[in-house]
Amino acid sequence: MTRTWRLIDTGLRPAAQNIALNRALLEARQAGEAPSTLRFLRFTPSALLGYHQSAEQELDLDYCAANGIAVQRRITGGGAIYFDPTQIGWELYLHKSDLGTGDMQRIARRICEAAARGIGATGVAARFRPRNDIEVDGRKVSGTGGAFDGDALLYQGTLLVQFDVEKMLRVLRIPAEKLSDKAIADARERVANLAALLGRVPQMEEVKAALAAAFAGEFGVIFTQGDLNPAECARYAAALAEIEQPDWIDMLSRPACDMPLLEAARKFPGGLLRARVAYDRRGDRIRQVWFSGDMFVSPKRVVVDLEASLREIAAERLESAVAAFFAGRGVDMLGLVPADFAAVVRLALSSAPAAQGAPVGPHAG
Repeated sequence: MTRTWRLIDTGLRPAAQNIALNRALLEARQAGEAPSTLRFLRFTPSALLGYHQSAEQELDLDYCAANGIAVQRRITGGGAIYFDPTQIGWELYLHKSDLGTGDMQRIARRICEAAARGIGATGVAARFRPRNDIEVDGRKVSGTGGAFDGDALLYQGTLLVQFDVEKMLRVLRIPAEKLSDKAIADARERVANLAALLGRVPQMEEVKAALAAAFAGEFGVIFTQGDLNPAECARYAAALAEIEQPDWIDMLSRPACDMPLLEAARKFPGGLLRARVAYDRRGDRIRQVWFSGDMFVSPKRVVVDLEASLREIAAERLESAVAAFFAGRGVDMLGLVPADFAAVVRLALSSAPAAQGAPVGPHAG
């Protein structure tokens, strides 16, 4: 007998309401008060922090305030993102028994591959890019992430339908060469929206239907339209009362100087290589790396995949992580070697001052 799951569309909402709904639906699924559910959602302009992030380190708060962009904290981890009405959010609230595993890597691959099929049904060649992105021709169109609460899972993603890359750069505190034309062009090479890829603006309902069909096929279920039940409504009201308060957003506050944005460039036999690094100096961790320069790498997606593999790693693991990434890969770099990528990142890290009261570690210099 085919199982039935619920589908709800909570529409366009402020960030606090959407995050409160995250908590309410996840808690209700864990408590057995609600069925497995696919939710579609949209946000008014919002800068969303990961649960463990500091707004001062991740966002340009002055720009957000001047442009009416709400700052909010998610209940899930991951990085800060910019969300506005030109994107579709999709979320699955499932029980571990729906998945047959608690391994998040396997879950991410399964759900992202299904989402990629749904996105692909609109007319683009979407594919899963480990660890948790969906891309078209090497350009990211959807980022995803998930978290367990007991046996209940929230797995969520965003799909860029029409997207303002420049606004993303302004909202997020990332090294963007002071928002030069080149920085914006580089970002557009890495991030794509569905409208640009299709040459038309797809209807939101078309995209939602394609995603729902893909998830239904993957899990062998039928979706029926539904609404929040009374238990979820009560949990939502309680969650919103907390999440709307400044204490929720300011729960974690760390100065921007503890996550410097570092940059270095070095000429190698294979070309000029530049690295920009977001570095957590208290934890001695590489948060994210961006590579650019006068270099030839084929296939092109290798650089993007390398950047993804270096997210959130301990600085002491840099060289081994780069070597492991390139091991067994057929890559043509016309004179560049894997160690060159590690060397330019290490050069950037060497410019970071030590955190007061927290040594950077033996590999930072």
